[in-house]
Amino acid sequence: MAAAHRPAMADFPFDMVGFDLDGTLVDTKLDLAAATNHALALAGRPPVAPGRMEALIGGGTRRLLQRALEESGGALPDGEFDALYADLLAHYEANIAVHSQPYPGCLDALDALAARGCALSVVTNKPEYLSVKLLDALAMRSRFASVIGGDTAARPKPGPEPIAAALAAGGGTGRFAMVGDSAFDVGAARAAQVPCVLVSFGFSETPARELGADAVVDHFDELVAILQGLTLRRR
Repeated sequence: MAAAHRPAMADFPFDMVGFDLDGTLVDTKLDLAAATNHALALAGRPPVAPGRMEALIGGGTRRLLQRALEESGGALPDGEFDALYADLLAHYEANIAVHSQPYPGCLDALDALAARGCALSVVTNKPEYLSVKLLDALAMRSRFASVIGGDTAARPKPGPEPIAAALAAGGGTGRFAMVGDSAFDVGAARAAQVPCVLVSFGFSETPARELGADAVVDHFDELVAILQGLTLRRR
């Protein structure tokens, strides 16, 4: 069941906050690495090197496999790629939360935002059904008014459509902030003309502080105060 949306506190600048999933709310790299390496093995390719997975994640699961194939010998023909991608998804769905866990302080920050009347949404490029399955497995789904996946809106991030979909689903008024870990999140926020906060510990080959966000946090303990101090971007 979706989280209830209470009236926002008058002194808090946002009535809705959207969160990227992989690398922002949840550290999923080990389970994504296992699924990706399973697919690469089926294709006769070497596994993703240790330490490279975080740089490959971002833009959704399909893009993850494309990047892994490019690094391990080159792209596959469309038909072969689609079959391999289906194998990756099946393996990942069956093992979606073996190692994945919310980042330290994440749940407390979500509770603190909810206490301030904020509706919360997941805005990710991960397929919607896998996003919901992961959140269910971690007992986190009920905290969110909506889950917007990479296949939910007409275009994924960095287009503005996922943020618009989150606002429509959650009943937000436009007082929205995006929290993520990558250039996809900054791009979506800029396109939707809303503020963006990045976490420094997520999955981005480029350091978060070089991506042009309005603010960067190193721990979820900092998030509520940072959001409190942000000024809304006016449409």
